[in-house]
Amino acid sequence: MGLIKAGIGALGGTLADQWKEFFYCDALESDVLVVKGQKKVSGRSSNKKGSDNVISNGSGIAVADGQCMMIVEQGKVVEVCAVPGEYTYDTSSEPSIFAGNLGQSILDTFKTIGKRFTYGGDTGKDQRVYYFNTKELYDNKFGTPNPVPFRVVDSKIGLDIDVSVRCSGIYSYCIVDPLLFYTNVCGNVEREFKRSELDNQLKTEFISALAPALGKLSALEIRPNQIITYTAELEKAINDALATKWADLRGLKVKSIALNPITLPEDEEKLIQDAQRAAVMRDPTMAAATLVGAQAEAMKAAANNEGGAMNGFIGMGMAMNAGGNNAGDLFAMGRAQQAAAPRSANTWKCICGQENGGNFCENCGAKKPENGWKCTCGQVNQGNFCSNCGAKKTTASYRCNKCGWEPEDKSNPPKFCPQCGDPFNGSDMI
Repeated sequence: MGLIKAGIGALGGTLADQWKEFFYCDALESDVLVVKGQKKVSGRSSNKKGSDNVISNGSGIAVADGQCMMIVEQGKVVEVCAVPGEYTYDTSSEPSIFAGNLGQSILDTFKTIGKRFTYGGDTGKDQRVYYFNTKELYDNKFGTPNPVPFRVVDSKIGLDIDVSVRCSGIYSYCIVDPLLFYTNVCGNVEREFKRSELDNQLKTEFISALAPALGKLSALEIRPNQIITYTAELEKAINDALATKWADLRGLKVKSIALNPITLPEDEEKLIQDAQRAAVMRDPTMAAATLVGAQAEAMKAAANNEGGAMNGFIGMGMAMNAGGNNAGDLFAMGRAQQAAAPRSANTWKCICGQENGGNFCENCGAKKPENGWKCTCGQVNQGNFCSNCGAKKTTASYRCNKCGWEPEDKSNPPKFCPQCGDPFNGSDMI
């Protein structure tokens, strides 16, 4: 048996005249996951005394947006439809699946489960119609009762410590594979299956998945207060952590997560801040600037010293002498480190002597010379043949046959001699 798509206009009395029964589902509330389909029998129906658990040949079945309809026969799934519309139940056709937005996964699952029972038109069999809520289910609140470990890594300053974070927020999920949900969660439900029956289990599993998910985020070297800006990565990491329990077992998937600000214990937050401040002082120029600022504040304080400005300046001088390097020494150390730093492979030296990293000289504005070799046609090339005229790269040098002038790049002469104006040609090659 299978489903045949009915005409769009087959409604009301037309359905009642054409079909023996009409199965439908009212709008599903947000707290209902699965409900058993209702059989609507009008006064004109030819089957007023039929069993609730038998679907007569030619019966009508309606599917609304955000729903997935499933026909279960003798406890096994035989038909699935997630495409809105009206359908005719036909016992002479093959099993059919209208997957809709549920995609390939439900088709693969149906192939795995298969149609296990076939009783033809025997009225003794048990047939039921179920409707699944495939809409996004919102407002699932969560919070970490205990701190979750989070590794803070900053390779730039050599920071690698474990801290404890607390987080809270809300998440949404949806049923992406009704076949798995029916088979492993709500099979043979009598009337309806509500979210409340799963909430505590799902929330506990969601919180337990936070630890491995946050572990993946820590590999991105982000700070705890940046976690809320990585919700897309967090959603993927949580779905990966829940793949076995949610996706593969129950056909569920986390759709979105909204986090409140992440909180750390004050001592651990201060530890990170102190490490970051200390790392700044590794740069001599930053340390010198900090020292200059501190000295300026000390001079202001010395000038306002109640014991006399002179005594204040004497104390400030003693403190500066005890501090070791002064600001000038630190600035000199910073310049020395910058000079000793390896230059980028992209730097080039202009004819004026200036070393540059961009495409133009910082001193005279000259354009960065082009790499490669210049063909006689004027094209600059990188390979062994000219991309414009196809001429082979040559290593021959040139000299003007009139005045004897030789170009600096002997393999790429100008078109005319800059000394006498004579054009370069084959006779100038040496």
